[in-house]
Amino acid sequence: MTNLVIKVAELPQEFPAIQAIRIAVFQEEQGVDPALEFDGKDEISDHLIAYLNGEVVATTRIRYLDDKTAKIERLAVLSTARGQGIGKKIMIKALEVIANKNIPEVVIHAQEYVKNLYEKLDFVEEGEIFEEASISHVKMRKKLSQQKNCRLGGGKA
Repeated sequence: MTNLVIKVAELPQEFPAIQAIRIAVFQEEQGVDPALEFDGKDEISDHLIAYLNGEVVATTRIRYLDDKTAKIERLAVLSTARGQGIGKKIMIKALEVIANKNIPEVVIHAQEYVKNLYEKLDFVEEGEIFEEASISHVKMRKKLSQQKNCRLGGGKA
């Protein structure tokens, strides 16, 4: 991976690129209804955007449910950029953004087939598998350390 940059998106300037990724991944690849994908919550969320060699390749959004819980949603990596660890790296950046706001807990609704990505980041599965947008999901949760400069990457060093 030559040049990967992951940053908090500048809105509204970068939102068209975010939309394009989400349309390609969720609507075109996975058949998600546009009304479900664009749910009116983008305006109240932080968005991350990833550039690989200057090209937009991935995004996710962070929605703050309250002052103690954030939800990471809409993680999408273009098919041409998969298999390079970009999904994990954008998740690590999202966890850093959340930790810097002193939010102690993160929840996600992980698509079942990629839950191992989140397990590697120390998310813990809770509850039963459920359908969301006709796709099997599982709720997962992670407690964040309140120590600054903590290692968020999970796994054993």
